[in-house]
Amino acid sequence: MSRTVYSLLSCTLLLPSLAHCGQPPSTQGYTVVRSYPHDTAAFTEGLFYLDKHLYESTGELGQSSVRKVDLNTGKVLQQANTPSPFYGEGIVAWKDHLIQLTWRNQRGFVYDLATLAPRTQFTYSGEGWALTHDDHQLYMSDGTANIRLLDPQSLTQIGSIKVTDRGKPLDNLNELEWVKGELLANVWLTTRIARINPASGKVIAWIDLKALVPAANTLTDPSNDVLNGIAYDAEHDRLFVTGKRWPKIYEIKLAQ
Repeated sequence: MSRTVYSLLSCTLLLPSLAHCGQPPSTQGYTVVRSYPHDTAAFTEGLFYLDKHLYESTGELGQSSVRKVDLNTGKVLQQANTPSPFYGEGIVAWKDHLIQLTWRNQRGFVYDLATLAPRTQFTYSGEGWALTHDDHQLYMSDGTANIRLLDPQSLTQIGSIKVTDRGKPLDNLNELEWVKGELLANVWLTTRIARINPASGKVIAWIDLKALVPAANTLTDPSNDVLNGIAYDAEHDRLFVTGKRWPKIYEIKLAQ
């Protein structure tokens, strides 16, 4: 299979100690390793990889769901529909639970991870966009430049990170993924993923996936069917990306 490198690294990535040398964040190169089928009816809001499967949340009123998906075939193995009038957003796994946000309803849902059976609900202020986690806490985006830190047991906010790009707040942070001690974040309505230092909130590099965006005439709604969806297989160091109603999920390898 062909492997194409789309851009080059700069000194920031080659020499991590120069991450604050005053240069703007570089655009990091990547290689497409493989592609997998993706349901073109899935308006992807959240994505994560766990135990050889993808878990995906989809949006749109009356069409929102949480799914367990076979990576190789794209087949939906389990599905829990999000009840109306809730608009499904990001998801994350924590122990034996799957946690889902909703967009403007200020309510989230907790499911049994093994069965996707509903277990309980929780509330929060503002909008819900995306979730990810490290070993200690959850990270939640809400469409602003602030990423909330949540206690994974109580699901209450315990802190926040203000994300900046060259000193300016970076709004529209969407789908999140924790990768090797960094936060990766889609920026809504763009083709870029920000690599964020969680300690400082600074963008340390960009990944521009413009080359992966499907042709406009193949999308249901090109203005809304944008890049969104990041999942990481830590055991095998595989990074997956996709977009809303895209026909493919891409496994990419970031340049070193």
